[in-house]
Amino acid sequence: MKRDDIIIQKAIIHILDASVGMPVLSDRELSCGPDLYDFFRAHLEKITESDDVKQCSFSPESEIRDELSMFEPENFTEVSQKLAAFLYSIMNSNIDIPSADLAVLLFRFEEQDYLGILKMNYKSSYTHLTVSDLGENTNNIIKQKALLPSEGQKLSEAAVIRLSDLDIMLLEKKYEVNGVKTNYMSELYLKCHGKLSQKARLNIVTKAVDQINQKYFDEEDVQRSMETKKVLYDAFEEAGGLNVETVKEKLFAENEDMRRDFEEKIEKYHIDAEEIRPVNKQTIKKFERQFIKTDTGIEISIPMDQYDNQDIVEFITNSDGSISVLIKNISHMTSK
Repeated sequence: MKRDDIIIQKAIIHILDASVGMPVLSDRELSCGPDLYDFFRAHLEKITESDDVKQCSFSPESEIRDELSMFEPENFTEVSQKLAAFLYSIMNSNIDIPSADLAVLLFRFEEQDYLGILKMNYKSSYTHLTVSDLGENTNNIIKQKALLPSEGQKLSEAAVIRLSDLDIMLLEKKYEVNGVKTNYMSELYLKCHGKLSQKARLNIVTKAVDQINQKYFDEEDVQRSMETKKVLYDAFEEAGGLNVETVKEKLFAENEDMRRDFEEKIEKYHIDAEEIRPVNKQTIKKFERQFIKTDTGIEISIPMDQYDNQDIVEFITNSDGSISVLIKNISHMTSK
């Protein structure tokens, strides 16, 4: 979702500060000016355009599902209070879950109504404080422990729910619950389930490939590492996504043991038949360049679209086993 296409209809904020001992629930909606609307739209865009987001569905036993299935805009404040109170009850029983302000937003995007639940975890920073005494001002610096994330920061915990079918886009982070790191937003709060995020799927595939390369190739086999990166880069450039089966065929077609190992590593995640298609360019930025560091301390960065162009760069294996890198046709250089 792009921020310019998001129309915020209602907004409210509730204070979920563990140190208070109870939630401080607002009885009135926010009176939003242009700056506050832009603040919320910026966060909604970051959430929905993130490759960390999971596509989820409510479980039948979800209390929030029952609440939202009967949602009416006229009951927005009351529903938001219930959402906040329920979340606070979970936070209050698990001290590792950070305190936050909970922003609940009713908004419209492409003729569809959505509910945004934004957990804005507090951060600490310093600000000034002026104290007046007997006509004299004293300026101090104090630590403020309940500052909200800025417009440019990315939230780690949020849900955007399409009200027509209650489909969920979820960002979450694990915190300790009863001694175990838990995705409490999905397991305890929303009670929903869904597929792995695009970034998580990509990380699984790249980790599996790296592990197999380490097992079957020399640790210092730079050529294999570069070839692997090129295969992944080409997949995104040519198709806009990464097909797991295609990666397997291109990287491990000639070795049955490697193919089998790759299948075993991927199988348990149930992503072998899916295409990985990130929406955020930053997710695949690491594939756009080959980074090489030599034992002599020289570092080389090669754009992937020039990596296998021998008119630009050539890797030469010398008779003594050493490697030379020849960079050609340079018309201009700058020093940084």
